[in-house]
Amino acid sequence: MAIPAQFIDELVARSEITDIVSSYVTLTRKGDRLWGLCPFHNEKTASFSVVAERQAYHCFGCGKGGGVITFIMEIENLPFVDAVGLLAKRAGMQVPETGQDESHRRRRESVLALNREAARYFHSQLNSSAGEEGAGYLYEKRRLSKGTVRRFGLGVAPEGWDNLILAMSELGYDKRDLLDAGLAVDNHKGGIYDRFRGRVMFPIIDLRGDVIGFGGRVLGDGQPKYLNSPDTVVYNKSRNLFALNIARKTKQGRMILTEGYMDTIALHQAGFDCAVASLGTAFTEEHAHLLSRYTKELVIAYDADSAGVSAAQRAIPILERTGMKVRVLAIQGAKDPDEFIKAYGPEAFARLLEQSENHIEYRLGQVQQKYNLEDDAQKVEFLRECAELISNLNSPVEREVYGRRMAEVAGIAADTMQREVELARKRRLKQAKKKKERRDLTPAVQMQPADRALRYENVHAARAEEGVLRLLLLEPELMRAVDETLTPEEFTSPMLRKTYEIMQTRYRDGMRTQLATLAGALSPAEISHLTKVFDQPQSREESEAAMQDYLKIMKLEATKRGGEGELDPLLALRQQYKEKKSFGGEPHE
Repeated sequence: MAIPAQFIDELVARSEITDIVSSYVTLTRKGDRLWGLCPFHNEKTASFSVVAERQAYHCFGCGKGGGVITFIMEIENLPFVDAVGLLAKRAGMQVPETGQDESHRRRRESVLALNREAARYFHSQLNSSAGEEGAGYLYEKRRLSKGTVRRFGLGVAPEGWDNLILAMSELGYDKRDLLDAGLAVDNHKGGIYDRFRGRVMFPIIDLRGDVIGFGGRVLGDGQPKYLNSPDTVVYNKSRNLFALNIARKTKQGRMILTEGYMDTIALHQAGFDCAVASLGTAFTEEHAHLLSRYTKELVIAYDADSAGVSAAQRAIPILERTGMKVRVLAIQGAKDPDEFIKAYGPEAFARLLEQSENHIEYRLGQVQQKYNLEDDAQKVEFLRECAELISNLNSPVEREVYGRRMAEVAGIAADTMQREVELARKRRLKQAKKKKERRDLTPAVQMQPADRALRYENVHAARAEEGVLRLLLLEPELMRAVDETLTPEEFTSPMLRKTYEIMQTRYRDGMRTQLATLAGALSPAEISHLTKVFDQPQSREESEAAMQDYLKIMKLEATKRGGEGELDPLLALRQQYKEKKSFGGEPHE
């Protein structure tokens, strides 16, 4: 780890995890833990916990966990060095400039600086002869004001293969810089050319106000119609939303999700400063979690065509699982929000917003459109599909209300529909129960790391190895005795061996061995699994006896392996049989 371990120790000591996490998640105390809705996966019942005594968080739903640095890495989508930098700034500390991490930080800062200069260049071109077509598109065709164009930093990339390259080279940026930022493309002959040419440009700005990427709409009939920056060291399209940097400050009490840049910009210009858009990609769980941090109500305002309807159908369950109130806008008389506002004005759009359907009504309406209810066979299929959809609702009241409504639509008795809904719900719950029972009957599968790359080859030995690490994390003073008797080579799991080596080195150097300090040396997946290990019940009153038991198992397993670390052939067959039996004949997960 390039950043000095002593600095990480001090940073972790100054960064109280409950303070950090509570700035992102609403936490409620229950016993010795603080609980909240997990920011990393969709849920309605809190399974995300923080234990101040251990300075660790753990979600019992998705399995993510770790210390304060890992939390910032995950929630801000930052590499280790940048997460350390963010925490250091908060704690009033200066990160030492040294090693590989410093090189990465400088590369990231260079890309951000280049993006900023590129955005300025594109914006300046609107006032040049080369940008006349782009200016005409924004000001005349799209009827954007100069204030709106300036607010969003819109611009134009002129036709030509190297306009941006030449402009940026004058500022000292080279080929490598432009490729790193995704602003240029390698022609595989040693040269490069501008990625964006003949396009109106939309800078993508993150929550810290940095330009992290661009979207470009073609001027004319070229393809693709929209071209976006590739993922770079500063940009990930699945974890960012266009205009969220502005919309997060809205006072309107909700947000509006659109399909594209222009719909969002048109809504902002019309006074709806709560609009955002996904960035040339399907709506993801990361997008939903990001939105749920800033609003409790969301209106989907996708295009009125079949593609927009399908996209809304896919987004609804993702959004609904976050606990947000989800509504869907039914646009009539126009194909999208931008066209509607131009035709009917902002006041009409505001009325349309108030009439938006909740997501259940919208989805049931879409189901109804698929069937001819004059045909008995189609009526039966309609009711079955509605019953399946309604059975997913957790509220008995909602199930009854919507069940009765669909019964009226189809002309059948409400009680009949109610029975169909409950049968569908029982089938779903039964399937979920069987799935859980299968998992519960295979404990060896349950204790395997979620990441298949970290899977244990010897579960029996790994259970003891986990026990050793758990006790060392709970009671670091036990390392004094263990350090003299246990070598890293006695671990069968590479991940657990590496963890022990790190803790052993830190102990010998007189530094902390708590989970939070390991973030720079272990991956988020490894840290999450160790958090799960750390969170398992362990009696501290009998810790020394438990440690001896774990060590005996490890020593015994070590004797089964030969000088090259291979298991004796006969013992290997026996071990294989035990593992197969332990897994119930099922494949590893």
